[in-house]
Amino acid sequence: MTHVLTLNAGSSTLKFGLFERGEEPSLVAVGKVDRIGGAAVLSLKDQASGDKVAKDLPSNQAGTHGGAVRATLDALQSRFPEADIGAVGHRVVHGGLDHADPVVLTDDILDDLRGLVTFAPLHQPHNLAGVSAALAEFPDAVQVACFDTAFHRGQPFESDAFALPRRYYDAGVRRYGFHGLSYAYIASVLKRQWPGLHTGRTVVAHLGNGASMSAIHGGRSVASTMGFTALDGLPMGTRCGQVDPGVLLYMMDQEGLSTQQVTNLLYKGSGLLGLSGISHDMRELLASDDLHAKQAIDYFCARICHETAGLAAAMGGIDALVFTGGIGENAAPIRAQVCNALGWLGLDLDVAANHAAATDISADSSAIRAMVIPTNEELMIARAASALSD
Repeated sequence: MTHVLTLNAGSSTLKFGLFERGEEPSLVAVGKVDRIGGAAVLSLKDQASGDKVAKDLPSNQAGTHGGAVRATLDALQSRFPEADIGAVGHRVVHGGLDHADPVVLTDDILDDLRGLVTFAPLHQPHNLAGVSAALAEFPDAVQVACFDTAFHRGQPFESDAFALPRRYYDAGVRRYGFHGLSYAYIASVLKRQWPGLHTGRTVVAHLGNGASMSAIHGGRSVASTMGFTALDGLPMGTRCGQVDPGVLLYMMDQEGLSTQQVTNLLYKGSGLLGLSGISHDMRELLASDDLHAKQAIDYFCARICHETAGLAAAMGGIDALVFTGGIGENAAPIRAQVCNALGWLGLDLDVAANHAAATDISADSSAIRAMVIPTNEELMIARAASALSD
């Protein structure tokens, strides 16, 4: 039976999935390479048997996303030698103005996507490295790109533009938004299981090493915290989030930092890492008794609350707040701090349900539903790759 492979490269991770191809692809195995660039570890779970495999990657594969892709393919071929990869679906962060739907990759489209590297320098090169590795390994398979910006392309002008001279908007300087595959999956779950919420006004918080939020009204994106690049909005593991542009001018004028130095600082030295001086990993910060760790956590939660209010305003109200992503799904203290601070909106947290990571963590008395829904970007990619390889 023909299979679909999905590759989802984040800033320090590579998630992958092996699916049996079909109208609704069936998961065979799922895995992840974590901490790429450091002590990288590959984990894999066989969905049928429940068997789990984990191994440290050698240095020649641990340092780059290309090496992580090679290790992933080796692990899958060893575990599932009978797999017949007919299609490979890739998460590609930036599709620009021209790519709002999944597409079969061609040389011309790959050239277009390489031209967008400057829009997403932390992700796009890694995404394209995965494409290159998959093309070399599976030259006869259909290669499909699914774009993280696509879900947000229908936003109204006021959510799409910056207050700059109009020529910049016309040239493509817009608020593209990201994490679209995750938001599209959450919207599909709401449509299937909670149709009333799907037609209503939902704020989804995708919280992880990369973090953003989106206002989804009637299943469509109305506004997003991320903008032209994946730097804006919430503070992230190593990315700054919202910052006064005047700070950047100060860095360049007063400290003499080059464009590359500012780029490195904003993408790799800021966020939770920069604020705490300890770690970019929320697990380590929550376990720390250092004051700076607490301050980083407080800032992170305060920004989530601030953005929730703004996104609710964009929809004229809010019916539900959904937590997803690595932090959103697993960090009960973060959910509690956010929900308690949003009590003024009518959100009443069920403490026991939150501690147990229940799906609905809001009390019966709550005017707003607070929910925890695990995202599944891999399934969204597999659906698109399966459909386009028919």
